[in-house]
Order: sequence, then structure tokens, then C-alpha cells
Amino acid sequence: MGLPLFGHPRHLHVFDGRRSRSLAYGDVRVHTSADARRSQDANGIHLTTVADTVVDLARALPPAFGLAVVDAAVRALGVTKAELHALLERQRNPRGRRRAEWSLSRATAFAESVGESLSRAVIEWCGFPTPELQHEHRVEGRLYRSDFCWPDQRVIGESDGWVKYRAEDPAGSAHAVRDEKRREDALRRAGWRIARWDYAATMSVTGLRDSLTAAGLSPTNAPDPINLAALARNPRSMPPSPLDKR
Repeated sequence: MGLPLFGHPRHLHVFDGRRSRSLAYGDVRVHTSADARRSQDANGIHLTTVADTVVDLARALPPAFGLAVVDAAVRALGVTKAELHALLERQRNPRGRRRAEWSLSRATAFAESVGESLSRAVIEWCGFPTPELQHEHRVEGRLYRSDFCWPDQRVIGESDGWVKYRAEDPAGSAHAVRDEKRREDALRRAGWRIARWDYAATMSVTGLRDSLTAAGLSPTNAPDPINLAALARNPRSMPPSPLDKR
């Protein structure tokens, strides 16, 4: 479906509406439900629909990961927040409902990457004010957009992905670096203070928080230490192997 994954799943989850109860066979988890489930056909394979899958993941994943899934679905897969909310309301199982409601209430198509979605959660849990997403800046005759913007504080936040900096395309990467440098210099000349962070800085919390603080942004709400501490704990994923840490 093109939805983001986080780590390597511990188990294979399938749905079988013919069963009266859920079962486990080795690393396979077979689920049933009191609620009706819709299916779609993908080259002869029966799949739960995008909406059902997204709501299930929003119930089960850590909240920041659930938000990234919901954002991706709303942005690219043709489902709406209203459709997802209605589906959650119809479901009778209360497990994970509050967690899903948190993600669904914050979903937006303006978050253009997983990193931006996770950053939104960390920004909120650190107590920073809510940013504007994809704010447009007309500077020196050119139009730029920022991932996150706090206009009153003249602060811009950028969640860096590394896709545009490809080792196999050094010329293209060099061009991207130059363009980004010109853009950032122009914004700074216009009086904006810019904070940058990457995926690792988001997941560590400290890197993102320190970048925004250094740019002059101050928290306006109390932090949420419980969610911040649990940010990267995903019980549905395998623990990283020693090779993953190299």
C-alpha cells in the first residue's frame, strides 16, 4: 500500500473473518473481529482496505508511528480523516482507541515525509507551540516553502531527509546542496532563524529540541516525558541486531 514500516515486524498478521477467536501459529497471528471488515483484491490476494489497515495500525503502533501512517494515507492513498474517524467510531473494540484518536485528530496531508510526521509528534511532546506546515516565503523574488514555521517567532524548522543527496549521483547531490545553501542564505537575510535536524535527531528527541531552542523557539506547554521516553519503543518490531548498529 505504500505505508511506512518501522523496523522488522515480529509477526505476520492476517485476518480471517471465518474464525470465532484469534489464534497464534508460530510467528503468524490470525485475527478475527466482531466488526465487519472490508477487503480488496490485489492480483488475487485479498487485503484489508487502506482505511481498515490504517485504523488498525493507529490502534496498535506507538503514537508517533501511528501518526506517520495516518499522514501517509491521507496524503497519498485517497482516504480522508472523516472516513477514518467514522470507521473508528463504528468499531466496538475499545483497545487502542484513545491512541488512534490522537493520531487521527492530528493527521494532515501537509506532512510530506515520515520524518516530518515524527517531528510533529516530538515538537508537540516537547511543549513547543504548534507550527505552520509548508509555509510559503517569498524572498528576493523567489518562493520557498518550509517544513515547519513559527511566523511570530521568525523561526523555521527543517526535517532533513537524505534521498536528494545520493552517492551514486554526485553531480545531482552537489547541485542540491548548492540550492539548499542559496535558499537558506536568502531566508536568513530576510530575518528568519533556521533549525535543522534529521531522523536520528528526531528519534533522540534531544537533537530536535536543541536545534529549535538554539534558533530561539521556547516551549509554551509542559513537556510530555512519557510519550517522549516511549518514542522509539515498538513492541511489534524485532529488536535491532548487532549488524543494524554498525
